[in-house]
Amino acid sequence: MEILENGSVTSPRGFTAAAVAAEIKYIGRNDLTIVYSKVPAQAAAVYTLNQFKAAPLQVTEQNIANGMAQAIVVNSGIANAGMGTEGMMQARQMSDWAADALGIAKDDVVVASTGVIGMPLPMDKVKAGIDKVSKALYADGGHDAARAIMTTDTVCKEMAVQLRINDKLVTIGAMAKGSGMIHPNMATMLGFITTDVNIENKALQAAFKANIDDSFNMVSVDGDTSTNDMVAILANGQAGNEILTEESADFPAFKQALREICIAMAQKIAGDGEGATKLVECTVTGAATREDARLAAKAIIASSLVKTAIYGNDANWGRIACAAGYSGAKFDPNKVNIFIGDVQVAQNGMGLEFDEAKATETLKQKKVNILVKFNNGEEEATAWGCDLTYDYVSINADYRS
Repeated sequence: MEILENGSVTSPRGFTAAAVAAEIKYIGRNDLTIVYSKVPAQAAAVYTLNQFKAAPLQVTEQNIANGMAQAIVVNSGIANAGMGTEGMMQARQMSDWAADALGIAKDDVVVASTGVIGMPLPMDKVKAGIDKVSKALYADGGHDAARAIMTTDTVCKEMAVQLRINDKLVTIGAMAKGSGMIHPNMATMLGFITTDVNIENKALQAAFKANIDDSFNMVSVDGDTSTNDMVAILANGQAGNEILTEESADFPAFKQALREICIAMAQKIAGDGEGATKLVECTVTGAATREDARLAAKAIIASSLVKTAIYGNDANWGRIACAAGYSGAKFDPNKVNIFIGDVQVAQNGMGLEFDEAKATETLKQKKVNILVKFNNGEEEATAWGCDLTYDYVSINADYRS
């Protein structure tokens, strides 16, 4: 597998994109985008577990129930969530307008919105934006698309990788947004993955959903699960490889490449948490079950006390142990070893004398690694988060203004 320089969602064959400044909420920046496949694509998606599931997600679920899609339309600034029947009508209208502008089937559209909850979309601006952007699609438009879906994000999150399947070059591209309201089980996180691989839908679903559990669902910024989270994938078959099934010899290679790109995008989201100064990676090893490892790793990176200690460069290992203890994971506390970077701070559930200066220097790095060894089995899991800073409070104190 090779990471492409300047890769984007339009790196795979047959995909184009564009973005426009529709002024849905923001002035002077692109806030509406379309990603388009020249042929209908196999499609799959996962959605937020928040009971207040936003209207665009509900429309997308209906649209791609047949496992097919040909376009993605996204706006930023207003989430179209908490708007009842009006919100559903607006999401459906947005989807239909995109389909009409592109000349494709009405149920071949993935529609998404992100931004402030409880505000109506200015539909006249949405319509004008869709009409304009649909005429501007181009092969290098993926970069514009990735920037257009940003809200409080500080960096553009996109990439692409290539690998060979049946001696054919296959490309996978991705873009994502997410900075706040990020918590495991799909949180405000939007992710869109494109690929030109030729694959049956059942195999695409299997590879996609398995990898989401180990990537996007293992991220937490602030413990809030959004109404609008969604990750979707389109596979248009333009690479020309022999169709992949779960039994194909090259299926594991595709699944692994998809896993790598999902994890990389999840890390980009975690590292760009609102107000964050550090990416935090927590790995739990030696668990009796994979679920025990997942529960503990997610609890540790989601803990406000752990996050603030990391911000303050404080090697307070007790907070790590505490989070593991309430996570729901089953383990023997008397067997647990804890490391911050390569500094061991606890052994057999008890604190050690350790080099505080070295631990502090470790915590000052842009990426902080926490390792928790349960010594209770063979399973492990990794989760990603960030520190919790004063800037997070400042950003979210007046988000609507």
